[in-house]
This record gives sequence, structure tokens and C-alpha cells, in this order.
Amino acid sequence: MSKARLVITAVITEGRSQGEVARAYGVSQGWVSRLVSRYRDEGEVASGPRSRRPRTSPAAIPDTTVELIVRLRKELSGQGLDAGPHTIAWHLEHHHQVKVSAATISRCLSRSGLVTPQPRKRPRSSYLRFEAQQPNECWQADFTHYPAGQRGRHRDPDSRYALSLTAHHRVTGPAVVTAFRAAAAAYGAPASTLTDNGMVFTTRFSGGRGGRNGLETELRRLGIRQKNGRPNHPQTQGKVERFQATLKNWLAAQPADLAQLQALLDTFTAVCNDRRPHRSLPHRATPATAYGARPKAVPGDRTGDAHDRVRRDKVSKTGNVTLRTGGRLHHISVGRTYAGTCVLLLVQDLSIRIIDAATGELLRELTLDPARDYQPTGQPPGPKPKRPRTR
Repeated sequence: MSKARLVITAVITEGRSQGEVARAYGVSQGWVSRLVSRYRDEGEVASGPRSRRPRTSPAAIPDTTVELIVRLRKELSGQGLDAGPHTIAWHLEHHHQVKVSAATISRCLSRSGLVTPQPRKRPRSSYLRFEAQQPNECWQADFTHYPAGQRGRHRDPDSRYALSLTAHHRVTGPAVVTAFRAAAAAYGAPASTLTDNGMVFTTRFSGGRGGRNGLETELRRLGIRQKNGRPNHPQTQGKVERFQATLKNWLAAQPADLAQLQALLDTFTAVCNDRRPHRSLPHRATPATAYGARPKAVPGDRTGDAHDRVRRDKVSKTGNVTLRTGGRLHHISVGRTYAGTCVLLLVQDLSIRIIDAATGELLRELTLDPARDYQPTGQPPGPKPKRPRTR
């Protein structure tokens, strides 16, 4: 039984004086008097706990600001964009000239029933975070599936700037190289890239077949360092993975026909870069502001990074062997004379030596021309003239 209930019982039921009861329970006589008066006005409710909320709150935000917070929450959520307290605070300050703390916004959303309770997630302090120091120091790239097709993207993890966002029915190696070249032409080549181990990005888990693909060849040509995450560990590409989640939420909220996917992606790129604050950036800046604020990193020197490999093949009936370089298949002429011969191709980048696997005889040596599918011998067509016999 609470002390308030004991005091009321002693005064009302037992008929003891208020001064005696105050001395017995160690409370002030004024408190006993107010408690008894409240009991006579309210009944049994008077002995229960009471709110300590003040009658007035001069520092409380106006009702119009509360309505604005609720409206922004619904508008941003309806567009599929982030609508947390920090994002709403940024929009209030930059678009409505109203400054409200994120904690106050969180309380307003909770009182309005706009917050769904969730179990506690893994604390942010447990993650090992990394961040580039300069724009173009590292580009992250990835592709994901969507009902209307697939999308490829390149993103700068220093500024979180979306450099390229394109839609394809099927993502292929040449499509990735084309998108990368377009982004590099628009923003300059990066110092490094970070991707997963998809075959359109790297062939390092293909068992050595095919050599470097198109993107790997392009990166080495430009002196760009290529980095790949550990298999089955998407957290390494966490920034671009989180970007994909935001993109899919935004696309799901758009009523437009999916045939207009590329136009939607262009619109999202503009929203993401220029009109959406990013919590990881200083002062919740937009990615476009962060990307343009500092000098850009540039590629290094990879001239000593040669790619040596050995390929086994058999000369075809037409006198050719095949070799894949830069994601492209090339046919190299050896000569019909050697049709059916098992050969070894000793490859060092574009320098190629073709030897007989059984005897070690050098059959041909050349420098591959990447622009041509067929690498001729340079000799006139037809059989070689027979040498005259000598006795």
C-alpha cells in the first residue's frame, strides 16, 4: 500500500488529525492537507501516481511545426526515401528554415504513431568502417535484379556520389566496360575500384581460363588498382549494397510504367546526388557537395603488373588457335601445316609465343592486336613452295 493511501486512511477512516498523521509518517502537514482535499474531490484516484508534467511548456515546438514534421515523414516515406529524424531535421533546416533537434522529431513521430518498434539491431560500434579520403579514390560498382531488367552502377564511397546508374536486360562484360568508360570520361578515372567477384568484374575464380576480362584489362591499361571483396561477404561492399536498398524502395513507390526504368533511374540519380542529405557526410551534406569540395584522386602506375599465363590448345583444321584477352576471343593463325598439333601458348599480356607441346619447337611469335579478332601470319595465302631437292 502506498504512503498516500495510508495517510488518507488515517485521516478519513480513523479520524486522526492531519498534524498527527504528518508527524507519524514524516511528511509535511501541507502535503497531507492537499492529499485529503484531492481525495474529497476525486475519490480513490487521488492516492494513485500522478503525472509530473508541467501545466505549460514554453519551450515546446509549435503545433504547426509538429504538423510539418508529420507531413515530411509521410511525403518522404511515400517517395521511398529515407524519412528518419536526422533526414527530416535536414529538410526542415534547408527547405523550411526551421531548426529542430533529431530527438524532438523522434518524440513527435512516436506520439503520432509513425514509428514501428523494432528489436535492437547490431550496434554500429561493432562494425569496422572504412572511408576514402578523396573523391575518385575508390569507386564501388555492383548490379542487382529488378522486374524490369537489371541495373549497373558506379558509386564513389568518399562522397557517396552516384556516378552512373544504367538499366540493362542482361548485364554483360562489354556493358560494364561501356558504363565504366562513360563514367571515367565524365568524372575522370579513379585511383581504385571495389567490386564483388562477379564474372563481369573479375575472372580470378574462373580457374585461369580466359585471362583477364574486359574490365580488368581496362583498369590495368589506365593504371587503376582493382580490389575485390571476400566471397560470401557482402559487408565489404556495404555502401553500394545499402544504396541498392534505397533505390529499390524509391522505385517501388513510383507509379510510372516500368518501361520507363532508365528515366526513373536518371531522376533518382539527381535526387540522390543533389537533393538528398547523407548522414555519413559532414553536416549532412549532399553527395554532390562532398564530391565537388575536394581535389580528386588519380590512378597510379601498373606498368609492372604483367599477366603471365600458359594455355593449352590444338591447332584447328583451318590452322588456327584461340585466345581470350580482355574479355574478347581472338583467332590466331599458325598455319594449316600444323593442323591437329597440340601446342602451348605462352602469354605475357599481349606478347604471345606458340610452341609445339611435344617438341618445344617455336611455331609462331607475335604481339596481339586487341582491335582484330583474326591475327594473320602476314604470309601470302596458299601452300608454301617446296624447296628443291639437293643431292
